[in-house]
Amino acid sequence: MRLWGHLSPLWRLDWILLGAVVALGATGALLAWSATRYRQEALGADPALYLERHLLNLALGLLLCAAVTAVDYRRSRGYAPVLYGAAVLFLFTVLTPLASTVNGAHSWIVLGGGFSLQPSEFVKPAVVVMLAALLTEAREAHCGEAPRTRQVAASLGLVAVPAAVIMASHELGTSLVLVAITVGLLYASGVPGRILGVLGALAAAAATAVITLHLLSAYQLNRFAAFADPHLDPSGVGYNTQQARIAIGAGGLLGQGLFHGDQTNGGFVPEQQTDFIFTVAGEELGFLGAGAVIALLGIVLWRAMAIARRTEDMYATLLCVGIVCWLAFQSFENIGMTLGIMPVAGIPLPLVSYGGSSMFAVCLAVGLLQSVQLVTTRPRSL
Repeated sequence: MRLWGHLSPLWRLDWILLGAVVALGATGALLAWSATRYRQEALGADPALYLERHLLNLALGLLLCAAVTAVDYRRSRGYAPVLYGAAVLFLFTVLTPLASTVNGAHSWIVLGGGFSLQPSEFVKPAVVVMLAALLTEAREAHCGEAPRTRQVAASLGLVAVPAAVIMASHELGTSLVLVAITVGLLYASGVPGRILGVLGALAAAAATAVITLHLLSAYQLNRFAAFADPHLDPSGVGYNTQQARIAIGAGGLLGQGLFHGDQTNGGFVPEQQTDFIFTVAGEELGFLGAGAVIALLGIVLWRAMAIARRTEDMYATLLCVGIVCWLAFQSFENIGMTLGIMPVAGIPLPLVSYGGSSMFAVCLAVGLLQSVQLVTTRPRSL
């Protein structure tokens, strides 16, 4: 009995979810290694540098995941304003001289030694926690009924603050992720479809105004232009999309073999270890390998929804739904932009793309899912 009591929390973890997370992280390490090793060798640097750093990020991310798992998720509800406030304050650093511009986005805090942080990544889990807490409180205040217009407006206001800062730093992709999280949580909390329809119309009007008033940077407008016409300026704004599609198409069914992709080894696809890492899978692992990456992402989403269905706590349900909306939209957008069916928005493929900030944020979310799993699942009797 003592042994079971000591081990039962481990057995109650969702090991399928954890296995998919580790498999995606390990696959990402290999793909990042393949995408960078020839360039590193040409520069006289360590060809395994990105492999080692990606594995380090994965290890640190799993430690964060374990730390969050060990804490009852219900405690995060009480600390939601603190977590949200800390994330937003950290985000405001991108508007200071501390921030650096990378690929058109003024959104990175360089730490030195080749390491940097992207504050907007930590806003995603903070917004999920904050909105889940707010909407749960709204339902409880109205005896389980849908949140009122006032709570909906408050939710939009909470998201608008970080979204405005993110847009100011030219991170359009992250803003879209926040929109997906917000819409998903409002729907899951019972907000009527007519209200969501009105919000959609207002969002469309706002987007039109942003474009009309030239509030988007030329860099962002060029990306949308390349999406509308992939053949537009193939050596300029349309270059990324064109080369990404060529790389994926060259993979065929089985791929050219890991480390043997012509497009990858030639460095034709920009930022291939980060935003365009799916092109490495497509070219070198082929349709089957790229499909396996998508399948692993699907397993993560499936297990998150399974945890959401199992719990009877509205706050836990909304946490899980928010995480699913975040990861599902981000995965679809990232893979879609490499295939040319979505505009290039500059967001990483969860757990696969190289980058510590994204890895840490997603692992924090997985930790929340595992915490819900532990609280919801009771120990089995001997």
